[in-house]
Amino acid sequence: MSSKPVQGRMTTNGEREVVVFLIGMRFNSWRAVRSWLPVFLAMPRMIKELARDPDSGMIGYRLLPGLPRHFAVLQYWDSKEKLFAYATDQGGEHRPAWAAFNRRAREGRDKVGFWHETYVVPAGSYESIYINMPSFGLGEALGTVPVGRRGERAADRMAA
Repeated sequence: MSSKPVQGRMTTNGEREVVVFLIGMRFNSWRAVRSWLPVFLAMPRMIKELARDPDSGMIGYRLLPGLPRHFAVLQYWDSKEKLFAYATDQGGEHRPAWAAFNRRAREGRDKVGFWHETYVVPAGSYESIYINMPSFGLGEALGTVPVGRRGERAADRMAA
């Protein structure tokens, strides 16, 4: 991510579908390091794997600050098909991490929590604005255009 602000008012162009994927974990017991540490360490490996492969479908991500016992990642994907393909890829980082998590969940019962949410957002069904901001969020994932191309107000950009 560039730290240099882009001057003016920018937005994403909204011309394509995007998949928003939120994924996180919660330490239910700090002492159960053997239950949560492997889960915690698996996510950076998966993010690196996805970031190295432009054809993976992940077009951007952001680590989300959380509560003391909670960690999450916001991801943007080209399509739900590419997200599902990654989730089921036998040769990728996800499958062994998921199998290990399930094993540990059975053994450690409730020591670590896990969640994810997936949203398929059709083209034209989202809007954004970035004012004097470096590339960020959806604008970083999809690129930005001047606000005037989509409308001056949020309602205009959603209607376009």
